Amino acid sequence: MKSKQITLQQSINLIPYYTQNYGAIYLGDTQELIKCIEDSSINLILTSPPFALTRKKEYGNESAEKYIEWFLPFAYEFKRVLADDGSFVLDLGGAYLPGNPVRSIYQYELLVRLCKEIGFFLAQEFYHYNPARLPTPAEWVTIRRIRVKDSVNVVWWLSKTPHPKADNRKVLKPYSESMKQLLKNGYKAKMRPSGHDISEQFQKDNKGAIPPNLLEIANTESNSAYLRCCKLKGIQPHPARFPQGFAEFFIKFLTDEGDTVLDPFAGSNTTGFVAETLQRQWISFEINEDYVIGSRCRFVDE
Repeated sequence: MKSKQITLQQSINLIPYYTQNYGAIYLGDTQELIKCIEDSSINLILTSPPFALTRKKEYGNESAEKYIEWFLPFAYEFKRVLADDGSFVLDLGGAYLPGNPVRSIYQYELLVRLCKEIGFFLAQEFYHYNPARLPTPAEWVTIRRIRVKDSVNVVWWLSKTPHPKADNRKVLKPYSESMKQLLKNGYKAKMRPSGHDISEQFQKDNKGAIPPNLLEIANTESNSAYLRCCKLKGIQPHPARFPQGFAEFFIKFLTDEGDTVLDPFAGSNTTGFVAETLQRQWISFEINEDYVIGSRCRFVDE
């Protein structure tokens, strides 16, 4: 085990449920486990907690009305354990108000409390667009046809100080065909009608395009090693997994090799698995033992 995981293990007198080369997952209540992590020792907290929904799900979500008060005690601990240049990335799904085709604003109310009350800074907002999401809620989208399908989660990138570690050169996208042609054939510097001055620097090959804050990552996992392993072992997969590409983007963008990543609501442990592949140290907490058992399937060699 790496030193940071050893420190955690000794502090809580608990053997990890399982370990890998770079990290470990612990079974238990995050509010208790996280108290054993040293101050300012985590470089990235990346998580997708149970969302506030109008109908209860099997993974234990709170109602929109209670969600903020449920979440804030965790957030105080997140800020304590986060390094000064660390980041807290929070993926949140939306919800409709019960019985009405209008949205809850709990995500925005939570953001205000996180910044105004706890002292986080909003580094940038992201939007996770899943083009494969089903047309829900059915009552308003497919039956009454008065809303379009909800395909975007808001993602708050928060930080402990105004200057978190980040490097967008680690997450560059391939250039479009038009940009490749521009680099090949050259571009005449001029002022655009919009008023933007496109200089000669625009022709510099930076090995890729800077990505936008809209992350288009389909969540279409249907025959992955994780799912095949769960089926083989008779394990129910976690019902709300976020895609590996989502975790990969933020871990690459916001950390370096050897940094420590924490997922306090690990679920199927996508974060831990991706951190392992990227050679980041990681700690995962999950309160549901069935999900922890299933998450081992992510690390099974086929």
